[in-house]
Amino acid sequence: MSSHTTYKTGGPAEIYYAPSDRDELKLLMSAAEQAGLRPFILGGGANLLVSDRGIKGLVIDVKNFNSISITPDGIASCGAGVIVDRAAEAALDSGFCGLDSFYGMPGTIGGAVWMNARCYGRSISDILISVDYLDEACILQRMDAQQNKFEYKKTPFQTMNTVILNAEFRLESGDKDLISRNMSENHADRKKKGHYSGPSAGSVFKNNRAFGKPSGAIIDSLGQRGTTVGGAKISDEHANIFINTGNATSTDIYRLIMQTKKRVKEAYGFELEPEVQMIGDFTDII
Repeated sequence: MSSHTTYKTGGPAEIYYAPSDRDELKLLMSAAEQAGLRPFILGGGANLLVSDRGIKGLVIDVKNFNSISITPDGIASCGAGVIVDRAAEAALDSGFCGLDSFYGMPGTIGGAVWMNARCYGRSISDILISVDYLDEACILQRMDAQQNKFEYKKTPFQTMNTVILNAEFRLESGDKDLISRNMSENHADRKKKGHYSGPSAGSVFKNNRAFGKPSGAIIDSLGQRGTTVGGAKISDEHANIFINTGNATSTDIYRLIMQTKKRVKEAYGFELEPEVQMIGDFTDII
């Protein structure tokens, strides 16, 4: 899975398949159900830490669900496999803003919807209209985003056995030069914070307002920038960005995450919540 995640780590998938369309996906999901398998749905591989032991069962990659259309009145329809940057660039080309806040964020539209991504003061749910998905019975459903509870990096999909297929967004008309400038500034800010200094999954821990400071500032107050475990390192630029320096394993990254979480707990009593999803077997790792 190292070639399918932004950390560039992880063992093999027992079964990996990237369906070409909805019909093929339905057949695959039906076959998985008959075999007693609950597939793992893979998007852009961001916000994931896959165990070095790999993933048992079936991994379904939705990368081929990559269509984009934007109406003259600013309704953007994006497949789950569309890279977020590509969606933001398409909106810019059509003279619309809304997705520009997410420019430079790794991952796909499906992943951004699943986690309710938040960047620079805006959440995906702020512009989300609806989501098409397959339910557990492989029946196509549509969720009205305004009728369902989307919270800070939490969505109904996180407790549902579904496959996100497509999302619609309501964008606003804007000046192309201003939109482009905002995208460039966001990208530059991410670079300054160390997002691109090595393979990473973006922010490792969620922020919690009850703690009084962002997670990065809390970790930084303990002098943790530059801390390493094997090939994993806390970025020199931002304490909530953990990077693969070139030879890290998922075990290295996992240990660094757990070590950081423990140090914050011991110093402040705060229980940091990882934003990165741990996929596979991490038992017996100390």
